[in-house]
Amino acid sequence: MADELVLLDTCHSMFGMRVRIALAEKGIKYEYKEQNLANKSELLLKMNPINKKIPVLIHNGKPICESLIIVQYIDEFWNDRSPLLPSDPYQRAQARFWADFFDQKAVYTVGKKLGTTKGEEQEAAKKEFLEIYKTMERELGEKPYFGGEKFGYVDIALITFYSWFYVYETLGKFSMEAECPKIIAWAKRFMQKESVAKTLPDQKKIYERVLEYLHGLK
Repeated sequence: MADELVLLDTCHSMFGMRVRIALAEKGIKYEYKEQNLANKSELLLKMNPINKKIPVLIHNGKPICESLIIVQYIDEFWNDRSPLLPSDPYQRAQARFWADFFDQKAVYTVGKKLGTTKGEEQEAAKKEFLEIYKTMERELGEKPYFGGEKFGYVDIALITFYSWFYVYETLGKFSMEAECPKIIAWAKRFMQKESVAKTLPDQKKIYERVLEYLHGLK
């Protein structure tokens, strides 16, 4: 019996994009169901009753929640296709550490502050935001990808935020290329992959949506 896969997501979610890239890299077919987070569907509430968030991957009727957990699940279940996590236990633990570090530092929340605060508070958010990326840049070092010569789990965890860089730069009045050139070079290299290029939306379209959201807050 073929696997039945359904992804509950929103097209501009950097967390959902992680799952879509992982599925594309594995060549796995699935049904995509766009979600309206302002009016959450009964299916979403049923499949993720605790956090009520996207993305949710429903595999043969069973839900898997939280983007990094979903990516790990995809890699483990379809382990015969393009592995995303290293086979070595130590390297695998390190990959999980850095992906978790990135999320635990709440870069999404810090980035959001760049558009919703002003003055000293915005400057503090910008400093914190850039320090997270500079830490990741030091971890990347001179490697083409975080995993070495081959892209993998940590790269997928970070690359989807690239689609929001124009938003962060414009609202925060700084240049990611000037501040974190290695991260930009890594992102541009990663964008050559079909699975990434087809998943990440245009940066300026994201910016337009953010402006609409911020205008609605006034």
